Amino acid sequence: MTYPFIEHVNLTVSDAGRTAGLMSAIFGWHERWRGRARDGGTAIHVGSDRSYLAVYSGPDGKYAGDRYPQGAPLNHVGIQVDDLATIEARVKAVGLTTFNHDDHPPGRRFYFLDHDGIEYEVFSYAEPQPR
Repeated sequence: MTYPFIEHVNLTVSDAGRTAGLMSAIFGWHERWRGRARDGGTAIHVGSDRSYLAVYSGPDGKYAGDRYPQGAPLNHVGIQVDDLATIEARVKAVGLTTFNHDDHPPGRRFYFLDHDGIEYEVFSYAEPQPR
């Protein structure tokens, strides 16, 4: 049996195309699927061949501000990368601001918010710790 892993996370956003494009620009991910979704909305799966973010937007951004009982405790989405500096430069290049940089075992990290206020933690275990 394969060790269990998170295959996808589904986020409701105001503009699925914008969020998918943002994730592609920052992380180099590709669009795996795009199609019609609940209530005439759009869903896009963007990620790698193994895992992805499913981003959903209702017609005209409907539901983007809604709170779902099963999702209300979402704190952030964590994404592991090898080259933290390159990813941070890409985040800034798309006009977003990074914050809360921290270096503590087992790795280094920073955070950013997307256009919908969803927080992402970007971290690296591959880079040596500063001394």
